[in-house]
Parts: sequence; structure tokens; C-alpha cells
Amino acid sequence: MTDSWKVWGKGISFGLESGIVNVPFALLAHYRNLRLTDMEAMLLLQLLAFQQVERNDFPTMDQLERRMGTSPGELAPVIRRLMKEGWLSIDEAREESSGVHSEFYNLSGMYVKLGQHLAEERSAAINEQKLEKELSGLQRGEQERNLFVIFEKEFARPLSPMECETISGWVDQDGYLEELILLALKEAVFAGKVHFRYIDRILLEWSRNRVKTAEDARAYTQKFRNGGR
Repeated sequence: MTDSWKVWGKGISFGLESGIVNVPFALLAHYRNLRLTDMEAMLLLQLLAFQQVERNDFPTMDQLERRMGTSPGELAPVIRRLMKEGWLSIDEAREESSGVHSEFYNLSGMYVKLGQHLAEERSAAINEQKLEKELSGLQRGEQERNLFVIFEKEFARPLSPMECETISGWVDQDGYLEELILLALKEAVFAGKVHFRYIDRILLEWSRNRVKTAEDARAYTQKFRNGGR
């Protein structure tokens, strides 16, 4: 690349930097969810461009129509709708020194709407996570209650608080699947050693040997019975 092209490239780079518009990412990402049309979103972007780059807070309708390539009279109803929905307003300003009044497009409503939308999305996400956690807790609780009933049936007596805590620990802390716990209970019954220490020893042995599912447990048990300990 010759020096002249380098100079030209630097000039283009400077021009691009000097013409950058700060656009709210939320507007680009969520304008559809906020029920804005492509034309409405683009009009807001153009108003931002006029304000930030051209220092023109109140472009004429002709300027906006030429910039957006629309037909005469096409943008007026778009602006009226945006004003009605609170996205923008036309306010007055008075210059102190001269007393001259002027009008400008006020886009603060746009930022308020974007902020409210993001807050609502965040709140909805938190509520969804909370609901999922509550449902998961209910499912775990239901799972533990089912295990309690089955164990009490096999033990032919009510479980003690310590035994209930042991079952809960298998589920919540150790992460054993319900089917795995029930198979360990079945193995204990088969061996004639129906007590929690023996069942816990089975689960621990399975865990050490990477037995994760009921299918793994059946295969491991069959192998053990065929080969012996």
C-alpha cells in the first residue's frame, strides 16, 4: 500500500469516527417485542443521528423524508403514533440571551420505555427461575416422600427422623437417583440385611465404581453375583 492510500485510509477512518452515533442496544434488540415497526425504529435512529452528529434537534419533515427515502406525508402519522405511545415528544426551548423559542424532539420517553422493558424482562426471568426452583423442590420433596413410604413398607415400621434425614441426604447431597436408591434397598432385602448402614454401603460402592443408573447397577450386581466378591 502506497503512502497516499494510507493517508486516504486514515482520512476515511477519521470521518467514520467523527460520524459515530450512540444507539441504545436495547432498541435494536427489542424493538420488535416493543411492537415498533421497522420504520418507527429507523425514525428513532435517524432522530438520534440528527441530534448527535449534526447537532440538529428538530429536523424538518422534508429532511427526515429525504434521509429515510419515504414519500411526502408518509412519516407524519408515524411520528404522531410515536408521540401518542410516549416514545417521543416535541418540546419547546427558550434561549436566555435572545428569548427566542425553538422546538426539539425529546427522546427521553424512548429511554424510559426501554428501561421499563429491560426491567420487566429481568423480573420475568427471576420469577421464572424462582418458579423452576420451587417446582424442582416440590419434585424432590415428592420423591423423598415416595421413598419414605416404600422404605417404611419394607421395614414394616415408621422411619425415625435420622433415617428420613439419611434418605434426604442420598437425594439432595449425594445426588443418587430414586431408582438407584430403590435398587440398593432391593439388594439389602435380597441379602437379608435391611438396615440403613448396609444400603448406604451399597450406594457408596456403586458410586466408587461409577454406577450412575439402574441399568449400571443391574449390570454391576449381576457381574458381582457371577464372579463373587
